[in-house]
Amino acid sequence: MPETLTLDPLRLDPRALEGPRLRLRPWRSADLPPLAVLNADPQAMRHFPAPMTPAESDAWAGRLAAHVDTHGWGFWVVERREAPGLVGVVGLQHISWEADFTPAVEIGWRIAPAFQRQGYAEEAARLALAAGFGPIGLGEILAFTVPGNAPSWLLMTKLGMRPAGTFEHPRLAADHPLRTHLLYRMTRRDWASQPTWAAGDPA
Repeated sequence: MPETLTLDPLRLDPRALEGPRLRLRPWRSADLPPLAVLNADPQAMRHFPAPMTPAESDAWAGRLAAHVDTHGWGFWVVERREAPGLVGVVGLQHISWEADFTPAVEIGWRIAPAFQRQGYAEEAARLALAAGFGPIGLGEILAFTVPGNAPSWLLMTKLGMRPAGTFEHPRLAADHPLRTHLLYRMTRRDWASQPTWAAGDPA
């Protein structure tokens, strides 16, 4: 992968990361315990290789926070505006491993089971896409998941992302049951051509 230049981080207007119900915000130390609970939940992690230990969860949060510190954007904490506190993580980040479609930026989401099926992942993802194709200035955003994770790839479709085949995840062993992933793409033109969406009314 080409070396990434070190640039001054982009400073997003926090209002660009707020919807009627949710906000995406930077990381705080108080987010680590609820994130550890989320990352240890077998239901939340059923499409990942394994639940995380508290130490693994803290390390993951550290990497996500470092990406935000470096670039001014990344995977943010999702919280409800009327009841602050972590309910999940959603955002954008540079893909850290090599594939035939990298270098690239992915969008991803992880919502605690108690807050799923309420449109939170969609609302937060649309805020992230608007930031990515707006002030961040990305030309394309990718997403991927395993074929068995229907809620995730259905959301990718709902967001207007286009299926782009499959790939073998390079960080999983050749015989790992989760190695095959579905790949989805969205360009800035794809995003701009969609009907205007109201964040408080996921369709």
